[in-house]
Amino acid sequence: MEAARKLVLVLAAVLVVAACINVEVSEAQTICNVSVNNLMSCKPAVTKPNPARPTQACCSALSHADLGCLCSYRNSNLLPSLGIDPKLAMQLPGKCKLPHPANC
Repeated sequence: MEAARKLVLVLAAVLVVAACINVEVSEAQTICNVSVNNLMSCKPAVTKPNPARPTQACCSALSHADLGCLCSYRNSNLLPSLGIDPKLAMQLPGKCKLPHPANC
């Protein structure tokens, strides 16, 4: 029984490491139809205490995003864990002159 438990733990560790390597290597990682790299251009605009104005690159990335999908992250613990203020994030579409999703 103990050997099976160790095997499961080792397998889980290998999968986590493989997933991390895949995230770093792959440029195709997307969230809500936008690459993670493009979304990162918005991070200075959604980080306290002194958020920057959203850049043209940020607004361009958001214009291609599924904003309804991004809205689903507003109450998630994921955003604060990444240093993103959800309230500032919800202001980005307006600052970029994009339509707000109806259900956001």
